[in-house]
Amino acid sequence: MHIDWWTLLLQTVNALVLVWLLARFLFRPVAKIVAERQHAAAALMADAAAAKAAALDEQQKAAANSAHVAALRAHLLDAATAEAAQLKASLENAARTDAEQMRAAAQTAIDASRRDAAAADSDRASQFALDVTARLLDRLPAEARIAGFIAGLARELAALPNATRAQLTGDDEPVRLIVPRALTTAELAACHTAFTQALGHALQVQVTVDPAVIAGLELEAPHALVRNSFRHDLAGLKMELLGS
Repeated sequence: MHIDWWTLLLQTVNALVLVWLLARFLFRPVAKIVAERQHAAAALMADAAAAKAAALDEQQKAAANSAHVAALRAHLLDAATAEAAQLKASLENAARTDAEQMRAAAQTAIDASRRDAAAADSDRASQFALDVTARLLDRLPAEARIAGFIAGLARELAALPNATRAQLTGDDEPVRLIVPRALTTAELAACHTAFTQALGHALQVQVTVDPAVIAGLELEAPHALVRNSFRHDLAGLKMELLGS
């Protein structure tokens, strides 16, 4: 076999030139482009990962905010419910208190009205009874309206304290003898005699006529008031009737 070394050498040189040309103008640009594409892809993947992490973080924050809002809403609802219940209870208590006060006031007014009506009825009844009694007493003889009460008034004077009796003279301070009609000379003398015996000393009196006494005598002094009269008895009877 014969080998053409010159042909082999030229083919080898051609192959080396072709390899150099390919490496120079094809492989390096392609490798550079591939590297750039890989770098860009890595940057995109990094950005995507960062975006995904940011999205997850935002999602977590949103979930946390939602949970916080839900908890706050539940707390506000509970507080509002408790406040509404408290307000309702307060309003119910206030309404119940007002109703009780109104009922008590109404009952008090009713009781007062009943008492006033009963007192008015009792007053009219007692006044009627007293008027009838007074009319009946008007039928007494004129002398009986005085003579029958002198001894009783004298007993009332004798029952006074010693100091009070000692002050009753009529000399320094006026003492009024109130009678239902003008006294006769004999009646006035009988009064002086009975009063002197009861007090142990004379008593100067100023006779005052007051028909409202009806019958009896009343002795009025600055430090004492002694009564033995139908007016006083009827007034006490009226008080007893009203009190009952």
